[in-house]
Amino acid sequence: MSRTEPLLEVRNLTKHFPITEGIFNREVGRVRAVDGISFTVDPGETVGLVGESGCGKSTAAETILRLEEPTDGEVLFDGQDLTAFDDTELKAFRREAQMIFQNPDSSFDPRMTVGESIAEPLRIHGVGPRERRQTIARDLLERVGLAADDADRYPHELSGGQKQRVALARALVVNPRLIVADEPVSALDVSVQADVITLLREVQAAFDLSILFISHDMSVVREVCDRVAVMYLGEIVELADTETLFEEPQHPYTRALLRSIPTLDPGERGIDASLTGEVPNPSNPPAGCNFHTRCPEVIQPAELDLDQSTYRGIVDLRVTARRHGIDVESLRDLVGVDPDASLTDEQAAEMRAALRAEHDVPETVDDPEAESVLSSALDEIVRGETAAGVERLAETFASPCESTDPGLRDTGVGHPAACLQFDDAETAVDREESELTAD
Repeated sequence: MSRTEPLLEVRNLTKHFPITEGIFNREVGRVRAVDGISFTVDPGETVGLVGESGCGKSTAAETILRLEEPTDGEVLFDGQDLTAFDDTELKAFRREAQMIFQNPDSSFDPRMTVGESIAEPLRIHGVGPRERRQTIARDLLERVGLAADDADRYPHELSGGQKQRVALARALVVNPRLIVADEPVSALDVSVQADVITLLREVQAAFDLSILFISHDMSVVREVCDRVAVMYLGEIVELADTETLFEEPQHPYTRALLRSIPTLDPGERGIDASLTGEVPNPSNPPAGCNFHTRCPEVIQPAELDLDQSTYRGIVDLRVTARRHGIDVESLRDLVGVDPDASLTDEQAAEMRAALRAEHDVPETVDDPEAESVLSSALDEIVRGETAAGVERLAETFASPCESTDPGLRDTGVGHPAACLQFDDAETAVDREESELTAD
């Protein structure tokens, strides 16, 4: 498929929501829901935007269509920047791009019949008399596998799958060139999902549509999409054609998502798909790589060579201690130390062991120097000197992932990923910007 003239081009799109407090609504912070994403959608192409719930996918979709106003960046549709459109231009654009919302129950007016809901976009854009609009609505209902008479029914009389078919008909009624589908099958059972996906493909071929398909279900994405952008905490961390992404995932987060796909044979899943560590708050994202607080492949300092699971446990302990502190009183209670009593060396050792076990850190790490630092830091923490212990841990165990934002980098297999594993590669973003400047 040609990639020279995309229908939709998203450039460094950002959407931050201010956090305010007080009677004067003073801004005290921002939720970085979408934090500089870039990708394209070609004519007739389906691009998936995937990630866990809360990663910013739906906000990105709404911002692309200007249902939310972007904080920064550009959205080009057929070469025109949507972010610069006035109300008249934006209304005209609405005929070119439509959205299918995640929850069909909340996206329909319960007081309007199905036919009226489908015909409403035509009324807004001044198309035809009412009778003509109703005829178009009935015809579209048949195109999406429902009966024309369903136009007289109300949304509450339909099943979930039928509602999504109606949502698709409503999106198609103005003959758009782009559909943004936000989790269109997530609320449906598997058999109905298959029907809706098949219908979406048939409609795409018949109407020559471009689709931005948003989902957290990787198995559905593999069936539907030509290319996939993987999103984490407001940023795109990997971008590739679908088969390459599934066969050669380069980012640790992508690998974790793929391992989460259900299978009849648990042995085929390989290592555990679960991620340790905390899900960061988008109002206070981590410095450096925003995935490092959970990454099972977080990069160790050059002077260390620990078992990766051990290093991950130490990172988890550091993050917890730095962000929330350590509940020393609970540890004291666990080993039977009176609240006002001084710790004996034996009791401190028991508390250190409990703290290691809580964070899956072995009783002794392989590297003697690292073990000495770790033991001293834990001793400071259990004796109530948490800040000193955290600082000691940082001196030896801080990862380069904590300080360097990788950006999208050339992975050497034909598609970019945002990971410092590829630390010798030119970033794809920098290369793309230089090419745009040259053009």
